[in-house]
Amino acid sequence: MTHQIRTATADDAGRLAALAAVTFPLACPPASSPDDIAAHLANTLSEANFRSYLADPAATVLVIDAGGELRGYSLLAARPAQDPDVAAVLTVLPSTELSKCYVHPDHHGLGAAAELMHASLGAAAAAGARGIWLGVNDQNARAIRFYEKSGFRKVGTKSFRLGSTVEHDFVMERPVTP
Repeated sequence: MTHQIRTATADDAGRLAALAAVTFPLACPPASSPDDIAAHLANTLSEANFRSYLADPAATVLVIDAGGELRGYSLLAARPAQDPDVAAVLTVLPSTELSKCYVHPDHHGLGAAAELMHASLGAAAAAGARGIWLGVNDQNARAIRFYEKSGFRKVGTKSFRLGSTVEHDFVMERPVTP
């Protein structure tokens, strides 16, 4: 099946929330409680949240659209880092946050994530960013390898609240152009 990467629209909000419900749990540490994951999905990755992201002029949501089925998405936030731990370690400014970057597990290993990353870097550059950063759970070895292969390097750490627990993320950064 062929796919395209495009900018999401408000009509995609429900399908984005459904995709997030499949992909987000895969990025969580193995010991994460189902209740904490469910709370995060409800509080951050619901259809209403995606509608808000899509309406935010500083946010860009890209989707992998395979004949109307969403198979991946990224969310970019073109605003200064709000977390002081992140702001202190970023070196390539102005910088855009790659807040979310997920591909459906059926599409892992097929190059879809690399295509989505390429499109995300292009969108950040088009919005005027010189750098791009992300937070990734320090236990998510698969994602860390992908981000390193995509040119990101670890520059610091930050905390991330997942329901009732505090997780630890690596902050990774790269220029938007090689």
